[in-house]
Amino acid sequence: MTSPATPSHTAPVSEQKHTTAYHADALSHRSTLLGILFAALGGGIVTLLGWYAFKAVSLPSFNTSMVTRALSTVGVTITLVLASGFSAWWIYDHYNETFSRPRWRTWVTYAVTYLSPAFLTLASIGLPLSASRLWLDGVQVDQAFRTQFLTRSVDQMGYADMNFLDMPTFYPLGWFWLGGRLGSLLGIPGWEVYQPWALISIAVAGCILVPIWQHLTKSLPVGTAIVLTTTAVTLTIAAEEPYSAVIAMGIPAIAVLSARAFQGSHLSTLAVALYLGISATFYTLFTGAAALTVVSLIAVITAFYERTWRPLVRLIIIAVISIAIALIAWAPYLWSVLHSTAPLQTTAQHYLPEEGTQIPVPFLSMSIVGFLCLAGLIFIVTRLRDAEVRALGLSIIGIYLWTVLSMVMTLVGTTLLSFRLEVIVVLLFATAGILALAEVRTAGIHRLYPASFSPAANKRITAVLSIFLALTGVYYAQQIPEANEDAIDHAYSDTDGYGERADRFSSDSAHYYLDIHNFIQDQGYKANETVVLTDEKTFMAYYPYWGFNAFTSHYANPLGEFKHRNDQIEAWADESWDSTPAEFQKSLDSAPWRGPDALIFRGDLDNKEDGFKVHLAEDIYPNQPNIRYRAVFFNPEVFAQGWELEQTGPFVTAVRTK
Repeated sequence: MTSPATPSHTAPVSEQKHTTAYHADALSHRSTLLGILFAALGGGIVTLLGWYAFKAVSLPSFNTSMVTRALSTVGVTITLVLASGFSAWWIYDHYNETFSRPRWRTWVTYAVTYLSPAFLTLASIGLPLSASRLWLDGVQVDQAFRTQFLTRSVDQMGYADMNFLDMPTFYPLGWFWLGGRLGSLLGIPGWEVYQPWALISIAVAGCILVPIWQHLTKSLPVGTAIVLTTTAVTLTIAAEEPYSAVIAMGIPAIAVLSARAFQGSHLSTLAVALYLGISATFYTLFTGAAALTVVSLIAVITAFYERTWRPLVRLIIIAVISIAIALIAWAPYLWSVLHSTAPLQTTAQHYLPEEGTQIPVPFLSMSIVGFLCLAGLIFIVTRLRDAEVRALGLSIIGIYLWTVLSMVMTLVGTTLLSFRLEVIVVLLFATAGILALAEVRTAGIHRLYPASFSPAANKRITAVLSIFLALTGVYYAQQIPEANEDAIDHAYSDTDGYGERADRFSSDSAHYYLDIHNFIQDQGYKANETVVLTDEKTFMAYYPYWGFNAFTSHYANPLGEFKHRNDQIEAWADESWDSTPAEFQKSLDSAPWRGPDALIFRGDLDNKEDGFKVHLAEDIYPNQPNIRYRAVFFNPEVFAQGWELEQTGPFVTAVRTK
């Protein structure tokens, strides 16, 4: 990638005079590292303070009022106008013959640009969620499992599985472990820390990318434009899963760093290895995609193109370092797998929504991002001889290959979950699009701009372009809340861990959970020492009990023998109708796993004829939806002795007598 800071060898002297001025934005390796550190600290602090500020004011809920929507637009506008204004002013300085910039404005420009992703995140997602304690999608579907893991991580610092007792986690713990430490520091439960931690992690990821892209492009305005675009796109289509979003945001930069690494850069090699290692502790799908279809593909093509084995040697070095880092999170699980006598059971890849049956082509979308992606496509095709631009193109090809292979894998009864990679495709194309616009401005449209106009005319043209880009950015970013409207609505309409709905409407049956929790505690049990059998996944998301079984096989630990546990529950239910209370308790204790200390059913203590009901989930892939629920019923009479029973709304809780 010929940097926007780097003039063509054939450019006229007048053109070189203006384009080489961008070299003033070049960061040394040391400055880049310091920039990453301060951007991360600043972005995290600003986001946390902003979150506290939003909670300190009383704003109406997003799904019942337009007030937060309006305030969100104001915040987005101020953020992008300031970032664009200071960036344009920065560019103006290059038209000044003396090229003197006041120190105060240098610091302010760096502060505004480096922290702008945090402000954008707060304005577009933080404000709309300000009157709710829940994150996007509330505790719907997958969010229930994620919330359960974060609740576990606040309660316990180790490698514990989100659900199963005495079992190391299968799901990568990196993001959740860090969120758990934030929850412990702030003194709030895991389900409640989800929102601030999601905001902070996305904001920090954006902030640290600004100095990285400034280093790669040698231009602060270009780096800022890339990162604000990256942040806006991510918040629009991938914010509900923050631990994967932060990994996706870095993939375009990793593609460029990979090109440099395989051309001999030691620090780029280390950066790629660190990224892959850390990403493996956050989200394995994107790690696999980045490792196989981005980094490895670039290494192979570079080795072929340059007729040398050195890129492959560096690839091996990257693999060794990244695997060593990944083992920090994965070693306990892998150790347990090697020493397990039970067969592994996993259906994590048994999911094929409609998006997984299509090739993403964002450059055909009639939108601002579609235009950027089209510009990126043209830029990549016309600049393939540039190794760094070629790396972006190879990354896109690699992701497309993964997508096609995922569809082919349906023939053997599984997928590669390619539908989740759409955000990566969009980010790669959009990044190339920003670089294309930067190229037009710095290199000119065949010596027209800025080389052949007067400095005064160039300033006016730059001003027009800056205003246009700022307004298009505002137009796109102000729609982020609208794009997430359903997910935000769930955050307000779902009952939270305090039994309240943020929109102040009546709560659903989940508001009884606190009473159930108190009843279990009153019988002498502690949540983190108690095994519960229930199909109320939200209850388990709000309180750190251990589950006898997971709710679906797709998020269940492969070591947990999900299907066998389901069979055991069904057997207990069937046997309960022919058992005495003593026989039933003996059956519970004879299972290969620790039996439940408490059971939460749907039922009625005053009308026991129908029994106590609990649902079991079955994987029915390749059907879509891929889960079927069926009810099993326990005989209430087997709880007549050795159990304490409590009716709480529609729930019957049975707790063993100590």
